[in-house]
Amino acid sequence: MSVLVDTPMWPNHGRLWAHLVSDSSLDELHAFAERAGIPRRGFDLDHYDVPDERIDELVRLGAERVSAGDLIRRLRASGLRVPARDRPAHTRH
Repeated sequence: MSVLVDTPMWPNHGRLWAHLVSDSSLDELHAFAERAGIPRRGFDLDHYDVPDERIDELVRLGAERVSAGDLIRRLRASGLRVPARDRPAHTRH
């Protein structure tokens, strides 16, 4: 069981954003996010969006830093990935 964070590369609101996921359960993900002080509004069906300046802190708290490719492979393998076709149009990225 791991919480994973990828490389920040998604621009929005004048900064770059990364994804924070669990490769085992949404409960694990939500618990980690709560401990890290990440607001629930940052959750997007299967991941949290986190700003680039939080990455080092999240790693110190126990998140594993991975590439975007590794993150999506592990998220898909976990069965937790919500495919783009199942996402509302405004949340697709």
